[in-house]
Amino acid sequence: MGRGRKWAWGLLGCFGAAAAVMALWGVWQLLPGRAGQERRPYKFGATYMTMNNPFYEIIDNEIRSMVESRGDMLITRDPALNVEKQIDQVREMVDRRVDGIFINPVDWKMISPALEEAFGAGIPIIVVDTDVFESKLAACTVVSDNYKAGVQCARHLLENRTGGNILVLTHSGAKSGFDRISGFKDTMEGRDGFTILAEEDCLGQLEVAMPVTERLLKEYPETDIIMCLNDVAAMGTMAALKDAELEGRIAVYGVDGSPDGKSMVEAGFMEATAAQFPRTIGREAAQVLYRILDGEEVETVIKIDTELITLENLEEYGSDGWQ
Repeated sequence: MGRGRKWAWGLLGCFGAAAAVMALWGVWQLLPGRAGQERRPYKFGATYMTMNNPFYEIIDNEIRSMVESRGDMLITRDPALNVEKQIDQVREMVDRRVDGIFINPVDWKMISPALEEAFGAGIPIIVVDTDVFESKLAACTVVSDNYKAGVQCARHLLENRTGGNILVLTHSGAKSGFDRISGFKDTMEGRDGFTILAEEDCLGQLEVAMPVTERLLKEYPETDIIMCLNDVAAMGTMAALKDAELEGRIAVYGVDGSPDGKSMVEAGFMEATAAQFPRTIGREAAQVLYRILDGEEVETVIKIDTELITLENLEEYGSDGWQ
């Protein structure tokens, strides 16, 4: 073989080896779990029922911290309790081809059409803090044990009172609120000496809970106890009680373990709050989405335990921040 031909065959061999290496590199790059700098950055969307509740700010901050630490991006939207607006936000995320969506639905049933579009586009959906009606659309749901939170409030009430007339403030559009109130009511059912006088929706919002409580107190002046689906509603109830000069005379229960709620427990104005752990919820939500994108099988539901905070154990949690 002549020198020129040998040189040509050698060159072809080099090209072939280089092509093989490049092909293997391409396959390796596509493998799950590659580090952030060795893949394109992920882009995620998040929409919570309202961002005027510090609870959702904590969850979002925890998710954002993990996402940005990996070189990825989180786009957060606030529907301000408007389900139609939230539907548009999810559709916007689908149009932007996000790699995953974190959602806390304004209405657990009405959000379904938007989630179907995201699901159909192959976008994993992580539901946080509450359920969605079409659970098959969610890759994973990360929630507090909301039913247990209601049970914990009811048990504390039964341990500390022999009777009383109860008002209940709810949020029917949120499955989490429904579960908390169900846990409370199921535990109280058939208990001698206790009567639920009325139950009314307040959207879990202070500015709605306050006038609702004012009106109910006028209709039911015999009220002794008020069960609120969350601490934000409890703050509205406390404002109404203060205006009516009933602060400290009516037992108030909430759910969240928020700094405001714990401060009210410390001051003796609230009986107890069933504490959630928003940092844990946010961290678990972010971790499970990355596991899904890495091709792992994940639990369909991750349930975070709740703990009842009372004056007796408040020191364990502190009153100046979220646990």
